[in-house]
Amino acid sequence: MDWQGADQIPRIRDLPVEERPREKMVRQGPQALTNEELMAVILGSGTRREGVLSLAHRIIQQYAPQAVYAEADVQKIQDLFGLSKVKACQVVAALELGRRLFASPPHTVSLRTPEEVYAYVRPMETLAQEHLRGLYLDTRNRLIRDETLTIGTLDASLAHPREILAPALESRCAGFILVHNHPSGDPQPSTEDLELTRRILEASKILGLTFLDHLIVGRGAYVSLRKTTRLWETDPV
Repeated sequence: MDWQGADQIPRIRDLPVEERPREKMVRQGPQALTNEELMAVILGSGTRREGVLSLAHRIIQQYAPQAVYAEADVQKIQDLFGLSKVKACQVVAALELGRRLFASPPHTVSLRTPEEVYAYVRPMETLAQEHLRGLYLDTRNRLIRDETLTIGTLDASLAHPREILAPALESRCAGFILVHNHPSGDPQPSTEDLELTRRILEASKILGLTFLDHLIVGRGAYVSLRKTTRLWETDPV
């Protein structure tokens, strides 16, 4: 689903049944849902003026870039998004739970090497569809945002630089890593994988962003494109 703007986001009733968040979660599991879709499942429904997907998009845009640090309160959520007290409490509870789990020191994730990244994302090797995931890091290489960017078919994953780079800009990260899986089990990069990496490197340089690596996950193995290709040779990082 393309989240370019709230005014372009469809209502649940306009989506095919299999593309609706709850149905998708039942069929594919929670890892198949975007952050906005997960929030839509928590909310359950929208308001008279706004569909639940549009509402979920606005909430994520407001709070996801500061997920570790932001503390929301019920009244503020009610005022900002025009929600009832019940729905505002649902949102605040979800945000607080995520903040506690993510910000708590025992759960802090530090990703300094491809090996550490692979250990963190290894469950992706069992996915039946190709997922492209963005890992956004602070200056100490600590994870501040982990987002599923696109979900493709068994042999293709469509991605546009704006979907990948927007979270980097929003989170003000120091650097980011892309990861995607090959459901075939073979982590060797395709021509399309190399071209996507090249495009993201070029766009990152224009925007002043640091693209650290692109990992491909197979079954029991991975490939770091930074280590195995010459794409980063002109990159100063």
